[in-house]
Amino acid sequence: MFTLTELEQAAALVHRQVPPTPQHLWPLLSERAGARVWIKHENHAPTGAFKVRGGVTFIDWLRREHPAIRGIVTATRGNHGQSQARAAVAAGMRAVIVVPRGNSVEKNRAMRAFGAELVEFGDDFDAARPEAARLAAAEDLFMVPPFHRELVRGVATYGFELFAAQPELHTVYVPIGCGSGICGTIAARDALGLATRIVGVVAEGAACAKLSFERGEPVETNTAQTVADGLAVRVPVAEALAIYRKGADRIVAVSDAEIEAAMRIYFSDTHQVAEGAGAAPLAALLRERESLQGRDVALVLSGGNVDTSVYRRVLGD
Repeated sequence: MFTLTELEQAAALVHRQVPPTPQHLWPLLSERAGARVWIKHENHAPTGAFKVRGGVTFIDWLRREHPAIRGIVTATRGNHGQSQARAAVAAGMRAVIVVPRGNSVEKNRAMRAFGAELVEFGDDFDAARPEAARLAAAEDLFMVPPFHRELVRGVATYGFELFAAQPELHTVYVPIGCGSGICGTIAARDALGLATRIVGVVAEGAACAKLSFERGEPVETNTAQTVADGLAVRVPVAEALAIYRKGADRIVAVSDAEIEAAMRIYFSDTHQVAEGAGAAPLAALLRERESLQGRDVALVLSGGNVDTSVYRRVLGD
């Protein structure tokens, strides 16, 4: 998908705004899993999530390729919206962000703090997307899709950092929403010529990526109900599916109970805050730990942006 040079250039661009995040080997997690467990800490990024990287590269591309554009619009559950608002407003653009009703209160506040104009529409992410497209046409805004080559090129820089630091990893677990994270990780692995197995993780209540992976074509679901709002997608992105169906080893679906248990384990074993999507890879590893004994494994802690009320409930269970 990308050459090594393209990823090196993306890393240089991203690192001017987003310092490389650490990858730590955590002993208590390793004891629990029976493997050497490395965590890629995207929860340490400036917006608290990996998406910030794609905002840097996408808005840079947009300014170069479409210099007349004065504003963007996109749909999100929060982390993508923070990324786009941060980059667009810094570039002097208007940023209109469409979120579903009942979205994360704290992610909404963060998007507004980055300068976004927030619009609430629909009951979930996939209902918010058509409204973003309508606003793009009505208000002469550039529609930022959930998946785009330039978004993925930026997101791929976390995988590039991880594999450069730990090239001997046996398996990496990556959460899947619309797919930029897993596709970026696959792209970084392939550009570096490594043999690491990449495993996607979805929620059982939002399993369209797993169903599509197994059937070999996009499969929509009627609902996407999960505590992990970053995984709450009903309609798979066909372009992303084409990449992860070829490049991923498998996709694992975990329950909300397993995700919430992983959130608690992250806090007890590392004192890191993980939102639901960020904790899902740990849930998948713990389910599959018998087959990974003694291996070097990495988990992408994709973000830590969980509402206080949700986190209080999860830690209290």
